[in-house]
Amino acid sequence: MKSIRYVLFVVLMSLSAVAFAQSDAQKSFDKLKTLAGSWAGTYEGKPMQASLRVTSTGNAILHEMKGSEGPDNPITMFYVDGDRLLLTHYCDAGNRPRMVGKITPDGKTVEFDFLDVAGSTQAGHMHHAVFTMIDAHHHIEDWTYMLPGDKAEQAHLDLQRTK
Repeated sequence: MKSIRYVLFVVLMSLSAVAFAQSDAQKSFDKLKTLAGSWAGTYEGKPMQASLRVTSTGNAILHEMKGSEGPDNPITMFYVDGDRLLLTHYCDAGNRPRMVGKITPDGKTVEFDFLDVAGSTQAGHMHHAVFTMIDAHHHIEDWTYMLPGDKAEQAHLDLQRTK
């Protein structure tokens, strides 16, 4: 009888550990949630704003960018799907690339690699993104846009929290 109770105890403890263990995707998503707020920086010497907002009862993060010129206001959605952290970028090029994210072992960087794209890629598509958290008031975003002919264009945004 004692052996059955012991086995039952071990099984219940194992199930509890699995239930409370957080996936790497969820850890990455939770790290990105710390960026919720308004941010300012420059891109190619021009002012740029970014905002991140946790939405959908904590199940998604909306990232919006606005430059000082033109209607270029792409949005990006971050969300966990099963055991993957996904990003869908709604690009001003008219397409929607998806990327899969992973957090680095030091917990300071979430890097996204291209998965697939919906819509035309005739003008190119966003291909890679890296979010590096410096501290609570400073983060860096590096975006890679793939032009036709597989020519990469980089955007480096050094952002400071405004609220």
